[in-house]
Amino acid sequence: MRVLLVEDEAKLAALVARGLSEHGDVVDVVGTGAEALASASGGEYDVVLLDVRLPDLDGFRVCRQLRAAFVWTPVLMLTARTAVADRITGLDSGADDYLAKPFAFQELLARMRALARRGPVPRPTDLAVGDLRFDLAGRRVWRGETEISLSAKELALLEAFMRRPGQVLTRELLLELAWGDAHEVASNVVDVYVGYLRAKLDRPFGVTSLQTVRGAGYRITGETP
Repeated sequence: MRVLLVEDEAKLAALVARGLSEHGDVVDVVGTGAEALASASGGEYDVVLLDVRLPDLDGFRVCRQLRAAFVWTPVLMLTARTAVADRITGLDSGADDYLAKPFAFQELLARMRALARRGPVPRPTDLAVGDLRFDLAGRRVWRGETEISLSAKELALLEAFMRRPGQVLTRELLLELAWGDAHEVASNVVDVYVGYLRAKLDRPFGVTSLQTVRGAGYRITGETP
């Protein structure tokens, strides 16, 4: 199996690479997100082992950019961040599996074998809720035939909603999904950006797709009375 290991901790990278090599795998090691994107963009690897904490781009951004570039190589994220919101962010960024550090090497091998059997299966690049459509690769949004211009953060928040249609999402979860590690950001910023989305996606079209669930959070629905 040809493996790209993306890990900035030199000792851990050397340990994992040695173990994989002894197992018979061919391993390339890089230590930054930029190097990961450059190495993986050709799609020649059987699996990418991707750390989340990298010195430049984090693993979530790396994975999103690979998927936006239509690189479907299976990605297994390796990280000490084990909170549910982190795992959700990783999987929603396009990762195929998530393994928490420290991990048993035999489990890593088993997960890699499972991903290799699955192969690089192409995935949908559009999300749709009612007549609202999100082109994930192009980062473009339409309501019906009308294209709507959104900021990067508005796109991130809308993507969090559209990946979970009908599901009630708390402010805390939305903050994690759209703002990631920005823990200094106040939770009321979610309310502000939901207002921005409503002003662009709902009000001009006379619909109410972004709904407040009192005492719980927000949800998006295709039902737009």
